[in-house]
Amino acid sequence: MKRPPGLFVVLEGPDKSGKSTQARLIVESLRARGHDVVHTREPGGTSVAEGVRRVLLDPALTIDPLAELFLYEASRAQHTSEKILPALKAGKIVVSERFTMSTDAYQGAARGLGLKTTGILNRIATSGLKPDLTVLLDIPVAEFDTRDQGRELDRLERENAAFRLKVRKGYLKAAKADPRAVVLNGRLPAEVLHAKILALVGKRL
Repeated sequence: MKRPPGLFVVLEGPDKSGKSTQARLIVESLRARGHDVVHTREPGGTSVAEGVRRVLLDPALTIDPLAELFLYEASRAQHTSEKILPALKAGKIVVSERFTMSTDAYQGAARGLGLKTTGILNRIATSGLKPDLTVLLDIPVAEFDTRDQGRELDRLERENAAFRLKVRKGYLKAAKADPRAVVLNGRLPAEVLHAKILALVGKRL
């Protein structure tokens, strides 16, 4: 697939790492500078993908790991073809909360399905599309219990600390293997993280 002309930026990290906050801040800053920006998320981003998201994150459901993986990839395929690729082809900046690295960390590493499996399915679901920049917000596992304590946890957030440790290790391994990925300390103040991310994006504009 020929690389579309837009810029594709992904914010990655474990649950409660600050992805949504940083995505919102970077989108606001880029729009204030006159850029045409699409803010989206995974799973989700389109009506079909949001429907799959509701199933995936429903704490009342028990989902087989392989079924979980295919649901994520189905959501991603729709999201990529309907929203991400058209925006990039139009020359827009796309900022997404999560993309393929999440699947490598959660399903490949933490669920034990393997990076070979997730890698193949990621490529199929995205038609080979890769982010121009992936920013991984890394936080210690213990940080999860100290953040946003009042919110109701979804199905993935209810996993135990051992699972979250596997997720973190999976993320760090995936980021190390990706030359377009940058790992930042997710414990830094939000405004400091934002400045760092804005600088990283600026270098690629």
